[in-house]
Amino acid sequence: MGLITSKENLEKYREQIKASEKKDIPSVLICFGTGCHANGADEVAEEFKKAISASGLKINVNIGFKTTGCHGYCENGPLVALKPKDILYLKVKPKDVAEIVEKSIKGDELVERLLYKDINTKQIIAKYQEIPFYKYQKRIALRNIGDVDPTSIDDYILKDGYAGLAKALSMKPEDIIKEVDLSGLRGRGGGGFPAGKKWKSCRDVESDVRYVICNGDEGDPGAFMDRSTMEGDPHSIIEGMIIGACAVGAHQGYIYVRDEYPLAIKNLQIAIDAAREKGFLGKNILGSKFDFDIKISRGGGAFVCGESSALMRSVEGKVGEPRAKYIRSVEKGLYDKPTVLNNVETWANVPVIIKNGAKWYSEFGTKGSKGTKVFSLVGKVNNTGLVEVPMGITLRKLIFDIGGGILKGKKFKAVQTGGPSGGCIPDSLLDLQVDFDNLTKAGSMMGSGGMIVMDENTCMVDVAKYFITFLVEESCGKCTPCRDGLRRMQDILMGITEGEGKEGDVALLEELCETLTWGALCGLGTSAANPVLSTLKYFKDEYQAHIVHKKCPAGVCKHLITYRIDEAKCTGCTVCAKKCPQKCITGERKKAHVIDTAKCIKCGVCRDVCKFDAVCVD
Repeated sequence: MGLITSKENLEKYREQIKASEKKDIPSVLICFGTGCHANGADEVAEEFKKAISASGLKINVNIGFKTTGCHGYCENGPLVALKPKDILYLKVKPKDVAEIVEKSIKGDELVERLLYKDINTKQIIAKYQEIPFYKYQKRIALRNIGDVDPTSIDDYILKDGYAGLAKALSMKPEDIIKEVDLSGLRGRGGGGFPAGKKWKSCRDVESDVRYVICNGDEGDPGAFMDRSTMEGDPHSIIEGMIIGACAVGAHQGYIYVRDEYPLAIKNLQIAIDAAREKGFLGKNILGSKFDFDIKISRGGGAFVCGESSALMRSVEGKVGEPRAKYIRSVEKGLYDKPTVLNNVETWANVPVIIKNGAKWYSEFGTKGSKGTKVFSLVGKVNNTGLVEVPMGITLRKLIFDIGGGILKGKKFKAVQTGGPSGGCIPDSLLDLQVDFDNLTKAGSMMGSGGMIVMDENTCMVDVAKYFITFLVEESCGKCTPCRDGLRRMQDILMGITEGEGKEGDVALLEELCETLTWGALCGLGTSAANPVLSTLKYFKDEYQAHIVHKKCPAGVCKHLITYRIDEAKCTGCTVCAKKCPQKCITGERKKAHVIDTAKCIKCGVCRDVCKFDAVCVD
């Protein structure tokens, strides 16, 4: 079927796809997300094609072969899932493929070395959904990723794609907005503003033109939630935007994507072209007389363009600078017309909310934060990757049950949420329920969903310095509090970590934080103080150790530490001496070694490679 011109045509086409689907054949799903690409997923896919062909099995006849978006478990890519057996193989190499085909596709054996092995219990788990990383998740925004080919619109339609749109087109715009509002959906881009209220405000403004925009300008360090959705399920974003456009009365939409996301841009464009070809974009969508289309706008990677007004100026071809706070984008946004801006995850939630109803969606989450949230769980945690969990889950469950705990059995120290403008939450708050309001009360924020886990060897003063330095580089410089305040904070933090801290630095930092929070022009500046304020709140003793005692308790700040080898623990294995780039470690085999502190550059390599914990920091 070519152009789909009605809801009835869509359902008929869906039934045709279902009828042609061979449900009994085994399927091979290979993760083709950016992380797995980097680890050689392309070579694995090619090897599968060769091995299947050589085995006598025919691709797409006796076996289903599909490349998908990110499965989420990025620590262990390339990932290969076998359906309907529900087997997940990790870190698959091309040399492993023939054995998988022979044992697990043609036969019923497992390739045990490629299965998940719990780092704590040592239990081997073959079943995809029984692996703790997946077991505790609830996937709504990520519902299709890892299960559909992102370049196939038929795959999306088979998963009830565009059913939400068909339903929305038979509703009044006011009823669509009411349904989204009743669902409790709050913007997943960081601000957490209720989506339904934003849409209503835009529709209520008198205007002949309105716009909807998807913010795919994901700039937080360690964050890749939106990228994975754009790469792995682009149609969910497109469908959500069409529904939003119908609700507010917009006929043109833009997806703003940073240019560093080439695979996301490629898959989005393929999806837009396919949606237009099928009649989901363009004129008279599904015979409803509603017209709407989408263009991709590429961003240059400026972090400040995550701010709504700066993003819109960038789409217009201008310098990405924020406008004054009192100008609301729902009234004067893109080209000074009423505009709804939501991020990737928000739009991806919309189709299932409309399809399943507000009541269904609001059953997940907490009183003030409904639904689920996608996080990129990274840092000093065993299982890194993309997770989607119900709002209200505790940090402990996220980090220790899903994340598998801290690397190398070290002690948990803090988790940084909300990106560069977020805060650091200490171990005393591990049982905090994760939602918009609780994170804000703790001195952090939800942000777009970055979550960086830190262990006992993390210096919290250094962490604050890192994020402030990032924000200094990303500030547009338009307002004085942000332009000069951040640089002054950076200077103070730099001095503290280099042994030049002095009494009064903490008080001055607190004063600068207050000035930024109340005086900056946009969200970047008003939330920029969070990394400093939260580390001062929970880790002030570390600041005092740096300033008063000229010591870095975590052993990170080079100007404040000295490396030495504990004679009682050193076995004389010589590994540290061989790895030292300065050749400043000496000693005979099986005898204690010594570090020449005059030559030592404090790179920490010796500490990293020592298996006996013999390298100490004073």
